[in-house]
Amino acid sequence: MTPFRQALLLTLALSAAPAFAHDDDTSKVNGSIHAEAGRSYGDLSTVNGGIDIDAAATTGSASTVNGGIEVGDRARTGGLETVNGGIRLGREVQVDGGLEAVNGSLFADRGSRIREDVENVNGGIGLVDTDVGGGIRTVRGDITVGVGSHVKGGLRVEKPNGGFHLGKQRPPRIVIGPDAVVEGAMVFEHPVVLYVHKTAKTGPVSGATAKTFDTPTAPKD
Repeated sequence: MTPFRQALLLTLALSAAPAFAHDDDTSKVNGSIHAEAGRSYGDLSTVNGGIDIDAAATTGSASTVNGGIEVGDRARTGGLETVNGGIRLGREVQVDGGLEAVNGSLFADRGSRIREDVENVNGGIGLVDTDVGGGIRTVRGDITVGVGSHVKGGLRVEKPNGGFHLGKQRPPRIVIGPDAVVEGAMVFEHPVVLYVHKTAKTGPVSGATAKTFDTPTAPKD
């Protein structure tokens, strides 16, 4: 399914959400949503607006079309999705689903756990000491599997679909940091710059040649 098709389906689903909402769900067309610290909520959805989930809050899935999603420390959520906007997790967040964006960055801080995939089309992906039960996928974004992170489902940089052309854009920068683990295959369908720390462990690599480094951070390109 193309990113444009995904965005269209998500927009339609969110627009129709009030008809199917449960009592503890929160759904809007225009406006942001705020889940307060320590409280429990159902699913959260808006079309035009951001979603803020405070520390130690518990929610179902959260989705927006035009807006970002911010999650505070020790919160627990369902899957998180946005079309135009980023998703940022604080420390020790548990996501019982995946992270998905079309145009936006994805970041998870120390101690976080994401049960399913982490994927976008455009925008960086960064993990710090985070466990991912699925894989990581992007088209044009940089990826950093940072110190101590563990990705069980592999990593893929996909070839752009029809209508997307990389042109003269610099190749994505992929960094597998100190003590990081990528269990599955790492597959690159167009050129990237790949750095793998000497203490990291990965599955088989295709489509790129890894540059090894032994410093705390990868070299500058």
